[in-house]
Amino acid sequence: MTQRFLFVCSQNKLRSPTAEQIFSTYENMECDSAGLDSGATVELSTEQIEWADIIFVMEKRHRNKLSKKFKRVLNGKRVIVLDIPDEYEFMDEALIILLKAKVIKFLR
Repeated sequence: MTQRFLFVCSQNKLRSPTAEQIFSTYENMECDSAGLDSGATVELSTEQIEWADIIFVMEKRHRNKLSKKFKRVLNGKRVIVLDIPDEYEFMDEALIILLKAKVIKFLR
């Protein structure tokens, strides 16, 4: 069975697109990414939330903003805080290692 993972950060420029790119190569996984801020490369939509099995946010403040902004569509959705600070570049080797270490336990 295919799992659908949605990765969310602020601007959808560094952390979440890195996660999407890494995990989209995994078997039985579909991935998407978005940002919570207006002006994000891809702004988070209700369709993305409805599509996802698990939503990964990079920081607690992302979970809080997600809860406020999309409260009515989050019913029963699993939201996981990865605790990854905004201090990495896109496809940064250290970021990739950190993402794999934190997300791997949620793979079926």
